[in-house]
Amino acid sequence: MYPLRRRLVRLSPSLLFFIVVWFPAFAVRAGMDGQPSSPPDSLATQRLLRQIESFQAGPAVRYGTVALSVRRVRDGEERIGYNARLSMPSASTLKLITTATALAVLGPNYTYTTTLEYDGSIKDSILTGNLYIRGTGDPSLGSWRFPAYYDLSALLKSWSEAVRAAGIRQIQGLVVGDASLYSDLTTPGTWPFGDLGNYYGAGLSALNINENLYRIFFRPGKSVGAPTSVLRTDPLVPYLTFQNTVTTDAAKTGDQVNIVGAPFLNLQWLTGKVPMGEPANEFSVKGALPDPAYFAAHALRQQLVQDNVLVPNLPVSIGGGQSTTVVASGTRVVINQHRSPTLAELAQQTNYQSINLYAEALIRTATRQLDKTVGTTDASVDALTAFWQKKGVNLDGFRIHDGSGLSTTGALTADNMTGILSAMAREPSFSAFYETIPVVGQTGTVRSLARGTAAAGNIRAKSGSIEGVRAYAGYFTATDGERMSFCVLVNKFTPGQNRAVTTELETIFLGLVGLAGN
Repeated sequence: MYPLRRRLVRLSPSLLFFIVVWFPAFAVRAGMDGQPSSPPDSLATQRLLRQIESFQAGPAVRYGTVALSVRRVRDGEERIGYNARLSMPSASTLKLITTATALAVLGPNYTYTTTLEYDGSIKDSILTGNLYIRGTGDPSLGSWRFPAYYDLSALLKSWSEAVRAAGIRQIQGLVVGDASLYSDLTTPGTWPFGDLGNYYGAGLSALNINENLYRIFFRPGKSVGAPTSVLRTDPLVPYLTFQNTVTTDAAKTGDQVNIVGAPFLNLQWLTGKVPMGEPANEFSVKGALPDPAYFAAHALRQQLVQDNVLVPNLPVSIGGGQSTTVVASGTRVVINQHRSPTLAELAQQTNYQSINLYAEALIRTATRQLDKTVGTTDASVDALTAFWQKKGVNLDGFRIHDGSGLSTTGALTADNMTGILSAMAREPSFSAFYETIPVVGQTGTVRSLARGTAAAGNIRAKSGSIEGVRAYAGYFTATDGERMSFCVLVNKFTPGQNRAVTTELETIFLGLVGLAGN
């Protein structure tokens, strides 16, 4: 472990003083958190640590914190630790832990099943009873990302066909979006209120659909500062009411809209700006459906009516913390089952596209498998924590509050992250997990990083970014072929220094791939 120390023991007294006094001090300084790191055993390691220290002292982060942990995967030995035991926001790198847990617990071939059911009886083509869409937490139901598994339009048509194939031409009861598998208010309480109406703040439901989002289309004004008008939504959500205060900005200024909403609230506030001069003189942004289960029932009812099935009553939803009750009419009969893509496919989209909804769905499903009593986000976090602790991972400082990293109060240490990533490498599902992580310089949210360098193609990493935070975690191959896990966290960097932070992180990537594992 310490080849440099062994090589120098026979040299001059001055060099021995250097080793005994200065060298250990450097190692402790690298830790900077009261936890000495392993002494650097190569020039590449020392260069990387000097670079980290320079980054920490420089204008981009001097008022914030940089942390780095590097572990050898085969035995979990920490090779570098710099502020590695300080709890810091993880942002979306947390999705690596969530997807790793799901794959380890459920296996890469796990699938969700969403069921179309009815109760009551069918006589003379009339259903005297209710029609139910019963969800089990599939985050991809009706998503456009998986053409082989039906987008929203194809899904609704398949359900309508199943209803008519069952001989139903009139429904005297209700079309019910059944999200009762989760009885709690599933949106984490630590998510910022200002995020909840936007697509990335879409809350989890047991019956998710269309990734729980919709698009709202604006018509910009003809001058900067002019008011906008709302043209339409896609899909149609006629039961939503919009208070629109969005104004017009200069051309090519991008999306500056914030949608203020909350779970089960059909009034949405639209604030911010949209650019003028867009094609077709319209601009769209994505919002979060306040009750996905209700939208599923509403959309199916509309499809049935379009297909000449009479449905006189308005739809309802149940579950997700609501008090709505539906009068059942006996045992339910299944008329259609829709299976999701495999968990390996869902996990890859979670990590490649950094989809918060998918991560929240996976943590809930995996931890319910571990403990059937799990009924809240907090309980899911506790079960996930216990799972990795039982595998010997040190989770001191592990204070997460969701599965996606959107929570601004959640935190973990770089040491936590590399500990879990190294432990995951010993799981049977590791190869499937490894393939879900984007490749630096090539794919996912890290495709534009370190292009044309030695790091491109040699690092698999999940990115994370929230206000004042940049983070990356994953794996790389050392110069001697050893697989290594790493995590770099940057917290409270100086506003306006985004480009400088990116440049420093790309340099760190180059330093990583120059390391030896032994």
